Amino acid sequence: MSARTAALRPFRTAAATAVVAAVAGTALMPLSAYAAPAAENLHSLKITMGAPAPSGPLTRGGAAETFELTVSNPADKASSFHPWLLLQDAGASPLTQSDVVFKVEGVTAPATESSIGQQDGEWQGLFRPAGKTGGEGFEIPAGGKMTWKVTIGLGKTYPSTNGDFTLMATSYSGEVADDGSATLTFKTDPSVKKGELETAFKNVGDCKGVPALQCREMDLTYRLTGDGEFATAIHPSVDVYFSTDAKVPNFQLEMLVDGKWQGISTADAYNFMLPTIPKGFSAASGERVVHLRTSFGPNTDVKKATEVTLNSSFSMAEGNTSPFAGSMTKFQLAPATATTSPSPTPSKSATAQPSASASPSPSSSTTAAVVAANTNTKATGSTGSLAHTGADPNTGLYSGLAAVLVGLGGAAAWLGARRRRATRA
Repeated sequence: MSARTAALRPFRTAAATAVVAAVAGTALMPLSAYAAPAAENLHSLKITMGAPAPSGPLTRGGAAETFELTVSNPADKASSFHPWLLLQDAGASPLTQSDVVFKVEGVTAPATESSIGQQDGEWQGLFRPAGKTGGEGFEIPAGGKMTWKVTIGLGKTYPSTNGDFTLMATSYSGEVADDGSATLTFKTDPSVKKGELETAFKNVGDCKGVPALQCREMDLTYRLTGDGEFATAIHPSVDVYFSTDAKVPNFQLEMLVDGKWQGISTADAYNFMLPTIPKGFSAASGERVVHLRTSFGPNTDVKKATEVTLNSSFSMAEGNTSPFAGSMTKFQLAPATATTSPSPTPSKSATAQPSASASPSPSSSTTAAVVAANTNTKATGSTGSLAHTGADPNTGLYSGLAAVLVGLGGAAAWLGARRRRATRA
């Protein structure tokens, strides 16, 4: 296996890029072969969503609310419609299928089946004609419309870290006009101060007593803001990427435990699992710090100072296990036998970046924990700034769209949706 030399992917937004690459590599067929023919994919549909009833906030395990969703086609040609509902901005915890009640029934539409998808870790409501496969949609006649009754509620397991959310209605095959999507905001009870997990690499610098660049130390910090706590244990990990194409990098990652450095074993030379964070982590737990250090082992075939990228990621231990938060840092690292001079254009993050907010050395219980937060994480470097984990209005749509279309084979629709999103931007 050759070393990872690709650029690091930020959370959520970059997941879409990876999916597009997968489409490009596996779906090499004429565009006319896809489910939404060009003659029918008019990008003209308009969606409206009626007021939910009964009115009032949703409660965990309580009564659900219903609203009417209507799709109109003002064009003079029939159009396919592949419904897609995206639940956004709910809070720090990723959602599982049981967290939200979802059902769709046809009113002036054919018999309908509904399901919940979680491509790219997002909560996605899907529906289709009864008895049809996931890639088949509805046919909206020219100048006509169809209406469905949609039911939304909170399951008993809806996370305590999460609160009000927005539901966006659109199409995963690009049949909706640029201004044709619709949204509804749902309030929840009790009211929750929504937070996020903030995580960062800090204080990247040389190890004491070791020649420059041959050993680098750093702190991985994390904290949860807002109300509630994580109801499931969390699995943290660290991925490594290199600017040099080395077949045997022999990268070493160690963690400080009770004042002693302990190597983190791994079966994958590019991915290291950190100790599991027990469930119940909350804002009251405060900021935690994991002390790490890196070096190349004696058998490495890296010959000179190389830029190393570390990416931390965090996922729930069960349920929705897609990574949902993390941070990033880049620095120079040299093998013990090589010159310690940095490369001609070293990364700015190769120098130490002390942070006034850094926590003191952790106890053994502190070192055994690493945590993260909400969807759409933007990775951070080693500047000491915390990673933002809140959702942005387009990120869930953009990244989730690519993931859904991989399952459905809709490369043509993905390209069209991406073009229209760029136009709106």
